[in-house]
Amino acid sequence: MGDIRRRGAVALGITGLVAPLMLALGTAPAQAASCTTQTGPYQKQVEKFLGRPVDGRQSTADCKAIQAFQTKHGITPNAGYAGSVTWGVMDLMNKQKAVGNKPNKDGKCPVNKGRIACVNLTLQLSWIQDGSRLVYGPVPVRTGRDGYETRTGLKKIYWRDIDHVSTIYNVPMPYSQFFDGGQAFHSVGLSMWNPPGSHGCVNMTTTTAKKYWSLLKNGDDVFVYGRKPGT
Repeated sequence: MGDIRRRGAVALGITGLVAPLMLALGTAPAQAASCTTQTGPYQKQVEKFLGRPVDGRQSTADCKAIQAFQTKHGITPNAGYAGSVTWGVMDLMNKQKAVGNKPNKDGKCPVNKGRIACVNLTLQLSWIQDGSRLVYGPVPVRTGRDGYETRTGLKKIYWRDIDHVSTIYNVPMPYSQFFDGGQAFHSVGLSMWNPPGSHGCVNMTTTTAKKYWSLLKNGDDVFVYGRKPGT
């Protein structure tokens, strides 16, 4: 009966799992748009991030550099405009880099649970720790967008399926590890900084998802905290 209830929970949560991967597989690399000549409100910040001359004025070279960044990370429109979405991604990258190898410096992820997977929604980072010892990470992740937020709190991995496929849309969700209804860790084939985010799952690169699969098991704790920018 326990197994039946568990499978029932997975079935009820399947819609939440399908949407993020549909979004992932449906997001083709953006086609290059015509470069804009307009100077954006975050021109200087974007120029600095990209290692461009910081003069606060849009140039053809600036636009091409910004456009390449936007295309790589699925930011649309990808016309090379230094707007709020593009700068928001860059700012998040800066904040993630600043964390270094001390992702739990604030002590918010429990250190009294043994092995635990931590997810910081605010910084879009995840890592695995054992007590206070960092086991793996931190790594960038892609969590739920506005209206489909990844739910916060202490949870446990309750079902794993390395080759999970949605029975509704026949969409693969590799290395799925479910921890809250239809929400799970799993890999996707797009940038971790692709806005606006998933429909609730914690998206990972294939490399990260494989590592999480090897390090975690059913019954291991997951702690999700913070708030994703824009939600």
